[in-house]
Amino acid sequence: MNRRSFLCSGAALTMAGPSLAQGLTDEFGQIARPLWEAWKERFLMPDGRVVDTLQRTASHSEGQGYGMVLATYFDDAEAFGRMYQWTERNLAVRGDPLLAWRWLPDQVNAVPDRNNASDGDLFYAWALVRAFARFGDRAHLTRAQEIAEALAATCIIAMPGREGATILLPAQFGFVHETHVSINPSYYMPLAMREVAAATGVSALAICAQQGEALMDQLAQNGLVPDWVDISADGMRASENLSANTGYEALRVPLFLVWSRIPRHLAVRRMAAVYARTVQPGVGVPTVLEPVSGTVLESSPDAGYQAIAGLITCSEGMTAGAQIPPFTNTQPYYPATLHLFAMIAAYETLPECVPI
Repeated sequence: MNRRSFLCSGAALTMAGPSLAQGLTDEFGQIARPLWEAWKERFLMPDGRVVDTLQRTASHSEGQGYGMVLATYFDDAEAFGRMYQWTERNLAVRGDPLLAWRWLPDQVNAVPDRNNASDGDLFYAWALVRAFARFGDRAHLTRAQEIAEALAATCIIAMPGREGATILLPAQFGFVHETHVSINPSYYMPLAMREVAAATGVSALAICAQQGEALMDQLAQNGLVPDWVDISADGMRASENLSANTGYEALRVPLFLVWSRIPRHLAVRRMAAVYARTVQPGVGVPTVLEPVSGTVLESSPDAGYQAIAGLITCSEGMTAGAQIPPFTNTQPYYPATLHLFAMIAAYETLPECVPI
């Protein structure tokens, strides 16, 4: 894909300086607005509910947070407000500042499980922090601080077998076992954790982010980072009861590390090597792999997964300009959202990976 077609797809930005650390420029938001409008048309309901088209048209705290982060990039206060109000009405039902993780439209009790999801809470708080910076409503920052404090209190715990280290639980309940703790490495988004910590003063998030980067480096010593990991006093291993493959969850790990300005992290380089030998024109991108051998178990033609592969391959210096395909909202919610994230990550952190 060349720069001209990237422009025509609504996603190009003239280079506006050496750093985009404070977010995308207004120029990017204006040029890429058609992509955001296409995403909203397919995945955002009029009431502010983000719909996961492959998951019983359910809504999740993750999706609400993802959508609200995107709204801040595209300077869309109206859409942000709708998503925020829907989330507060329907997922902020736990009795603490955190969100219930899922809302089901086909049940009388739409929130049968009030457990949270720490990545959903993190992205929701991050969206609120960025909304305060973008739109200037201090109530957003106040709400972000409440979430950050509750997230640190309920989902950051001591790491078994590692004095002074902490880990991020996937949720308040269900992942601390008698012999081990289960974590999901893709729930770490270091950039979000650091920005929320800086804005709210909840330093435990920034400390946990740094330790999470080290944890993922240790995991990558033996291969790709798995979807789920069990941690005990004896060490770390791929989960025995949850997905031990590098699958749809773990695909976010290198994306989030690149977006967090750590493109040389070993976990990114491991995945870049896999993409370099497997991604070919007309062939689906790997979406499930055996982490030690790198054997491809499942592939997908969805453009969002191709966008991640293009960004990660470029981050290793293997291409001049990322091979990011044009955005389409005909793909499911998850790859469509990651597609926009990959574009944002390229413009924010790796100008050399903007398609040429």
